[in-house]
Amino acid sequence: MTTALLSHPDCHDHVTPDGHPEQVARLHHVLSALEGKDLLRTEAPMADDDAILRCHPQAHIDALRAALPQAGFAPLDADTFLSPGSLDAAYRAAGAAVRAVDMVMAGEAQNAFVACRPPGHHAETTQPMGFCLFGTVAIAAKHALEVHGQSRIAIVDFDVHHGNGTQDLLWDEARALFVSTHQMPLYPGSGAADERGAHGQITNIPLAAGTDGGRYRRIMAERILPLLDDFAPEMLLISAGFDAHEDDPLASINLSTEDFGWITAELAAAADRLCDGRIVSCLEGGYDLPALAASTAAHVDALIAAGAR
Repeated sequence: MTTALLSHPDCHDHVTPDGHPEQVARLHHVLSALEGKDLLRTEAPMADDDAILRCHPQAHIDALRAALPQAGFAPLDADTFLSPGSLDAAYRAAGAAVRAVDMVMAGEAQNAFVACRPPGHHAETTQPMGFCLFGTVAIAAKHALEVHGQSRIAIVDFDVHHGNGTQDLLWDEARALFVSTHQMPLYPGSGAADERGAHGQITNIPLAAGTDGGRYRRIMAERILPLLDDFAPEMLLISAGFDAHEDDPLASINLSTEDFGWITAELAAAADRLCDGRIVSCLEGGYDLPALAASTAAHVDALIAAGAR
């Protein structure tokens, strides 16, 4: 079996103002880091509205369409901007995640990495925020549950910022386990340990500034892997943000490039024993460009190794 890589040139057309950390160069660096790797390269389709509507109401889509500028930038908040190509890019990101689920469920790939932008894990039900327009990973989870008839989907989010959007979109979804590690206090301010979801299916693990790889590895062994074992998911989704890297300018967690490879290998081993290795990973944050490129490569190398087993 192999690892699929899903992306699309439209994701370069989501343009942000000069100096914005979520910039086009992020995806250029990610894709350059993955050149030459043994991947099933697949063009990301546009999501259809049915996939989006499993998480967001029509009013959310309509508001984004109405705000889309013909030129320049339209600010949705202090951090989140639309340019003329932004909505197509967001539809590609959601479509890539849905297609990745389809490929893994059909056995076309053992696992998949979605290299698209904008990211998704901050987008709430009716609120784009934190650079995000649609809840990409939550949309993938709902697709697996509703279209493929899965009964248990797990999401692990190791982005340095709390996945408030994923939490909001899946708060009432008993079939979806959501586990988030994130620096606290930090944007967006949510993610306390007592935020548990309507069915106790959400686990937030706040990290103190300065948390290093050794501490994170203990959290993986003592908290995250036991949660996955108890839930026994039929597919594992990953919100793969690399802004917990020690070089990232937006946070203060001290993971190394090698730590991201180790984390991925541990999650892949859990997927092997729980759900036949089925993993779909979606790019989230990571704002130091060399660290983002190196960490993504380490992450995908671990997925490739798992897919070859």
